[in-house]
Formats: sequence, structure tokens, C-alpha cells
Amino acid sequence: MDQNRISTEEFWNPEHVVEKFWNGLQEGTIYAKKCKECGAIEFPPHHACNSCGYHDTEWTTLAGKGVLKTFVFTGALNARLELEDRGLKYVCGEVQFDEGPEMNAVILGINKKKAREISDKLPVRVRPVFFDMGRYTTLFFELDE
Repeated sequence: MDQNRISTEEFWNPEHVVEKFWNGLQEGTIYAKKCKECGAIEFPPHHACNSCGYHDTEWTTLAGKGVLKTFVFTGALNARLELEDRGLKYVCGEVQFDEGPEMNAVILGINKKKAREISDKLPVRVRPVFFDMGRYTTLFFELDE
């Protein structure tokens, strides 16, 4: 068997994508997958393209900057308790990266007063925050003012 070749099972192992993604966040890098056929960027990263269905993708990085398109305050049932415990103000919103992909994300530093200030100005610029959660690092955003 060719030493450079991996099995189909090993290639499709989701841990490879997950591991690189989470390790990247810990290092301050946002990894995504780019389709070799149509150029669409998959974030969070997937093995195959959701735009055209092509099976071959390659790693790419995102700068992390983008726009906050909409946001909502969380209620008691969907609050981020780890942030509440730290006394942090935040909203959940739809962020579109400059490179194209969109995601639902936590946007830090927005209280009710700040929300009133920006709600009529949407979309507003945001930048990434690599937030240490203790056991892992996650991706949040903050206003890019």
C-alpha cells in the first residue's frame, strides 16, 4: 500500500476538519474550506461544497472582519451562561465575513444603550475576538469602531 495514500475512512474522518479548525482558533487563525470547482467558501469548514456539491475543497483562512447584519438580545432560555457569569454584555447576531460566508455569532460589548445607537446603522463593521473559554478558544466578534 502506498505510504502517502490514506484510506477513504481516514479522509472523511470529521475529526481532521474539527481539529484543524479548533486548533486554528486557539492560535488566532480562522480556517475555512474553499471549493476547488466554484470557489465558494465553507464556514465552518466542510469536506464538500454546499454551493455546487463538488467534493474537493482546500484549506483557506479568513481575516475575520465583516459586518453585523442583524442582532437580538438573548432570553433566559438561550443565554450564554459562561458569559453571563463573567458579567459580559453581548448579543447574538448574523455576521457576514468580508470573504462571503455568513454565521450566527456572539457579539461582545453591546448593551441596550449601544444597541439603540447601532440598530439604525446596520450593517456595522465587526472584527474577530478569539475568546478563551478555559478548555477551548472560540470565535466571537466585537464592533470595529
